[in-house]
Amino acid sequence: MTPFDAYKQYLALKNHFGKEKYDYHKYAGKSRASVASFNKRKDKYWFEKLSRQKSDEEIKNFFIANFVAADDPNSLWIGNVIRLGDTYYKEWVKRQQSLQYIFTQESESLFDEYDLEQAFDCSKGHPPVLKKFLIGNISPETLVIYSKIFPIRNKFDKQLLDPIWESVSMKIKKYTPFLNIDVFKYKKILKGIVIGD
Repeated sequence: MTPFDAYKQYLALKNHFGKEKYDYHKYAGKSRASVASFNKRKDKYWFEKLSRQKSDEEIKNFFIANFVAADDPNSLWIGNVIRLGDTYYKEWVKRQQSLQYIFTQESESLFDEYDLEQAFDCSKGHPPVLKKFLIGNISPETLVIYSKIFPIRNKFDKQLLDPIWESVSMKIKKYTPFLNIDVFKYKKILKGIVIGD
């Protein structure tokens, strides 16, 4: 990947995670970027360094990790990515490598405190599952897996009309296509936790 390609990858993923209507997969990662605009950027050398240090797939995952970690992908400044990007990327890689373990641990913690209905109950505001996500006790990946098993996004979208949930809902929607998950396997794990083996 050339430095300019890395920049285009950054723009495409920023659009994907930050804009409701842009879909990275639908548009095959294309963005309207010109070499001239790239050459004027003060941070272009960082893209050069990134393209030398990482493979094409690693560059893509590096940006995914950073946009998933961001509270607001639209306002994620490239300076923060340059400064903190490797930290978020390493944490993301670690989570991918131990996804099943993390999901199991986080689910056991959630369902030790709440039953299935309580965990996803939003009749009194934010449900416990969302509160745990917001304080960092549930990873974005676990939240995506829950949304693949249960229709929580649709349910919460109807019942929670607040900007916090709206940003989390968008994050789930935009992150889901990047996670290749065996839903049946995770349903089985969850059943074992909730009902018992």
